Amino acid sequence: MLEIFERCWKSISVGPRVYEAPTQVSASQKSCTAVCKRLLSGALWLSLAIFVIPTFAADDGVTAFVGATIIDATDREPLINGVVVVEGPRIVAVGPSGQVKVPAGGRVVDARGKWIVPGLIDAHVHFFQSGSLYTRPDIIDLRRIRPYLEEIAWIRQRIPQTLARYLASGVTSVADVAGPRWTFEVREQAQLQSTAPRVALSGPGLAPLMPREWVTEDPPMTAVASPEQARVAVRNLLEAQPDLLKIWFPLFRGMDLEQEMRWVKVAIDESHAHNLRVGVHATQLALARRMVEAGADILVHSVDDELLDEDFLRLLKARGVIYIPTLVVREGYQEVLGNNVTLSAIERQVGDPQAIATFGDLRRWYPEWPQGRVRGPGAVMLKNLKRLHDYGITVAAGSDAGNIGTLHGPALHRELELMARAGLTPHEVLITATRGGARLLGRESELGTIEVGKLADFLILDANPLEDIRNTHRIHRVVKDGVLFDPDEILNELQRNRP
Repeated sequence: MLEIFERCWKSISVGPRVYEAPTQVSASQKSCTAVCKRLLSGALWLSLAIFVIPTFAADDGVTAFVGATIIDATDREPLINGVVVVEGPRIVAVGPSGQVKVPAGGRVVDARGKWIVPGLIDAHVHFFQSGSLYTRPDIIDLRRIRPYLEEIAWIRQRIPQTLARYLASGVTSVADVAGPRWTFEVREQAQLQSTAPRVALSGPGLAPLMPREWVTEDPPMTAVASPEQARVAVRNLLEAQPDLLKIWFPLFRGMDLEQEMRWVKVAIDESHAHNLRVGVHATQLALARRMVEAGADILVHSVDDELLDEDFLRLLKARGVIYIPTLVVREGYQEVLGNNVTLSAIERQVGDPQAIATFGDLRRWYPEWPQGRVRGPGAVMLKNLKRLHDYGITVAAGSDAGNIGTLHGPALHRELELMARAGLTPHEVLITATRGGARLLGRESELGTIEVGKLADFLILDANPLEDIRNTHRIHRVVKDGVLFDPDEILNELQRNRP
């Protein structure tokens, strides 16, 4: 048992695990896939399409939010006693209460004593993962207890709830950075469901290998070995209209990096030819440098092995690369696999209780499983974040939600706390989760700040996030597309409609 623990712990604390690529899907996997398809046929996973009747909807006319301190995520100072006027899904006026007139017959929301900030954007999530102990059999293989395809079927059934938990957490937009082809249905579901964030996604990522534990008829990755395979894989994805391409690139023993980089370059060039940006998983400095030189637009994780040098910082800035730190995900693994979980108030309130219930299962199945120390993100990750932020490189906050211990929705708030630990001010952190996320989505003209003409996605908070970034937890109301939601009502409806 200790040997299993140490192997899992090394994979989350030290570096990537080396995988063996299987040659085919087993007969038992095919059989289980068929069963899952029958379970999920029709519109089962759509059955909870609309959870909550909003407090009021965009088509009800004009609404003025009056009296709050407005933190618009621009370079302007907070506006005390401000007014935000919304008509339909868009902001039509922002300014001091003495200068902005509330249209006759408009609805007025008293926001005195509150703070208004843009809706949060989680730039790195995975909808094919639940956050539970059983969701990454490539990290800890518990398939004899819970078959992987059973886990996937359970995840898909709960997608409407997962989307609602994001909105209740104040997250109004997300980017799913690699998942099976069925995740394109999540984007469609989010467009149908009122209590859902905006969803951008990549679909299956490209990788030099496929973890054998992930092999199904609809895997989250496509193994690529040649430039021609890379070109075909990108073109096959285009018909689903992905919002970006993901390349997952763990280093492993015996890899011929020069040969692998040939297909990486073709994949990036083919994506760019179709106006598709490319995000890359490359956590070592030397590899990240090669990926950016090859044309990568986004680094979806921190560089964690070395401090960033001046040449690399100049390269990132010159290329306009976006950097997603994903600090919290390592902490989540350490807590759950180390039998040392501490949940925040917002995780207890908004996190999926069924995923949380699995966190103690290691002790249940293996009473002798030892307790591990929770170290959190390493010092190199924190120093690199601070350095590249100060250098002027765009940072987008992303949690990597769905990984073991990293809960869909509330995990982003812990990510923001860890970014502040790196030395960013609360205002700088807030910008990474608003303007930075909007840039990653390619929607800076519509999202990320509170300005006239932009979509009305914002939060009404009970406390000042510029005093303490943890005050983003204190959500009074959420506005998305001009529709006002009470997070407590969303959660109450989830409780009443548990699948």
